[in-house]
Amino acid sequence: MLQLSILHLLDLIGVGVFAVSGALAAGRNRLDLLGVVVIALVTAIGGGTIRDVLLDRHPIFWISNPAYLFVILAATALTIVWTRIRQPPFAALLVADALGLALFAISGAQIAERAAHPAVVVVMMGTITGVAGGMIRDVLTAQIPLVLRKGNLYASTAIAGIAVYLILESLGLSHPASTVLGMFTVVALRFASIALGLSLPVFRIEGE
Repeated sequence: MLQLSILHLLDLIGVGVFAVSGALAAGRNRLDLLGVVVIALVTAIGGGTIRDVLLDRHPIFWISNPAYLFVILAATALTIVWTRIRQPPFAALLVADALGLALFAISGAQIAERAAHPAVVVVMMGTITGVAGGMIRDVLTAQIPLVLRKGNLYASTAIAGIAVYLILESLGLSHPASTVLGMFTVVALRFASIALGLSLPVFRIEGE
């Protein structure tokens, strides 16, 4: 029961944080209020929806529990009010996105884990949950998705964080501690990538 409540809380926080990142991205592209809500919604529920479809989980998480939609709308409204009072720095979008990535990556992994899927599937589902919503946001706002941008770690930070979570849990660490350390790994690697320019090696095929 405790694990279920933690998982639900992570999901709610995750959709709220990703809704903020979606609203900020929409505002930077000067969309109208409906456009802001649409971008916030797809950013917040896109990854989890794809995960549920792939795992054949029905009904989809936000359909079975509309509280997710209310959290998204509230987070979007607060973001709009906040930006009217104070101009947010560009870093706010990166911070919100990193936090949402961490929360969704681990919560998505835990959902697949509860369904008794193998570790490799758990990692894939967690990564999809974390990155897919942001990809949809970036595509709809005519940006190169963060996951595809050269020079930054993104999806790989989700994979690393989920791996840390699974390893620590297999070693007997408590579920809450494993969860927090897994999320911390995602955020720390993402911020380090932005600050230090960390990236994966580039695969090149030289042309004639």
